[in-house]
Amino acid sequence: MTPERPKGGGAISRRRRYYKAPRPLAEPLSPQGPKQGELYAALDLGTNSCRMLVARPRGSQFDVVDSFSRTVQLGHGLEVSGLLGRASMQRTLQALQICQTKIKSHGIKNMRLVATEACRRANNSTEFIRQVKRQTGLVLEVIPAEEEARLAVISCAPLVVHDTTRLLVVDIGGGSTELVWIDLSDVAPKERARSIMRLHAGFGDKLPNIAGQEPRAKVVDWISVPLGVATLKDQFSDVTDDGARFALMSWLFEEHLADFIPYQSATAVEGFQIIGTSGTVTTVAASFLGLRRYDRTKVDGLSMTSAQIEAVIREYLALGPEGRRNDPRIGRDRNTLIMSGAAILQALMRIWPTNKLSVADRGLREGLLYAQMSADGVLEDGPDS
Repeated sequence: MTPERPKGGGAISRRRRYYKAPRPLAEPLSPQGPKQGELYAALDLGTNSCRMLVARPRGSQFDVVDSFSRTVQLGHGLEVSGLLGRASMQRTLQALQICQTKIKSHGIKNMRLVATEACRRANNSTEFIRQVKRQTGLVLEVIPAEEEARLAVISCAPLVVHDTTRLLVVDIGGGSTELVWIDLSDVAPKERARSIMRLHAGFGDKLPNIAGQEPRAKVVDWISVPLGVATLKDQFSDVTDDGARFALMSWLFEEHLADFIPYQSATAVEGFQIIGTSGTVTTVAASFLGLRRYDRTKVDGLSMTSAQIEAVIREYLALGPEGRRNDPRIGRDRNTLIMSGAAILQALMRIWPTNKLSVADRGLREGLLYAQMSADGVLEDGPDS
């Protein structure tokens, strides 16, 4: 399976043969639009996890009111069968019923409920989405890879430092990995984070600069690699040697980047920033910090050097499968997937000229919230204000 990428830098990606058209929101907004202070919900149903945030806009940010996260392994076995399994769908339905209860208890009208790679690829995802609606009343929207990448980028905007002129945002998911390369050299340093948030309207040439408007962040290239922590792990499930399996996973992921424009050209270290957002990245950061109990305030925004990341990965390899299973820093729900994620992370740090990675404990849900609130005009000093 080949990666999804645009024909040219900044172009909108080709539709993959298995992509299902986006579906409407569960509840359309009223003609009057949302009131200031109303709650918003964002749900991300991925290949491995079901996660939801409920938040209220405050100033230029938002306050999280409620959250939910559960490992559902919706894409388990998808690589072999091309279908969502019955047990996987049942686990996911149970998680979605909890989300529906939370949405109802909070009286939420402003929401976006999306599904990503597993539902893009599965031949029976349409039937599954109908089943979700019948049993929970929730209407899932299957979003294309381009939108998934864009929303992940938006969520990371607050972590962009002023002296960054070239930015790589990497979102390592369960079924796919999105990479977005952004040129910020024409944007004033203090406006670079805001220019990233303006990407909520889309990538590419459909967003021309308007006379008198501040220069925009330029998306040079983006790619969706159909290898995430779950799908990459499944590729080498027959390899018994732990170290050999890790090396093969890292090699395969790099192979999928061959057509990515920034992969082909040398890039100066100065002014380059890479931001990683995923459970893999935050788990590596938590392991580096020695956190036996996860603390988002210590992880989100942390800067790690290549040497520090490499040391953690070497420690994971030394532990072996049993040691990783019992390591409280990794967690029982992630121990079988951490090495495939680490293989992706190692490949990225090897390829691009940086000795640092910015860790983001944020992603699609946060991007969905920012995009909804920005479009509704309920954020102060929002991206288009």
